Amino acid sequence: MLSQPLLTLHEVADLLKVKEATVRAWIHDADLRAIKFGREWRVSQKDLEAFLNAHANKPAADE
Repeated sequence: MLSQPLLTLHEVADLLKVKEATVRAWIHDADLRAIKFGREWRVSQKDLEAFLNAHANKPAADE
């Protein structure tokens, strides 16, 4: 079902070189889609890519 594991907030923050609080704010503001398991949030790689594409300053070359 899941082809790739879900990322933790720490992993997302590490990948993007931002603080975990920034990632939490994106989730809270509904900018970044996430799934809550108990007290922990997880982000799919597909949702992270969609978030990055939505916040890019210009369209990709193949569009």
